[in-house]
Amino acid sequence: MPQTVPACPQCNLENTYPDGDNFICPDCGFEWPMQAAADEGEAGSGDGVIRDANGNPLAEGDSVILIKDLKVKGSSTVLKKGTKVKSIRLPAGAGDHEVDCKLDAGSFMLKACFLKKA
Repeated sequence: MPQTVPACPQCNLENTYPDGDNFICPDCGFEWPMQAAADEGEAGSGDGVIRDANGNPLAEGDSVILIKDLKVKGSSTVLKKGTKVKSIRLPAGAGDHEVDCKLDAGSFMLKACFLKKA
């Protein structure tokens, strides 16, 4: 039976492949154990806690830093890697974008996987 290869938890790209006991993302170079991916699929998504790219829980009012350049859909604006975002909000029922924040370029809804706690 074929094994399902998950998307990279670091960059969310689906160009990952298994290598021994790990999954590897050739786009960002991130490696993670296959067992951790299986455990996360069972328990990680159901706990209701929003976590950053490093697995740290996020809370209302936290400051975070972007870990990747993000292109804004429908615009030529790019949110640069390393940008610090202060006073984030975690709206309930926001779909797949968990974090609401304000930057100089405007208000944005971001995925927590592109943020790290400052």
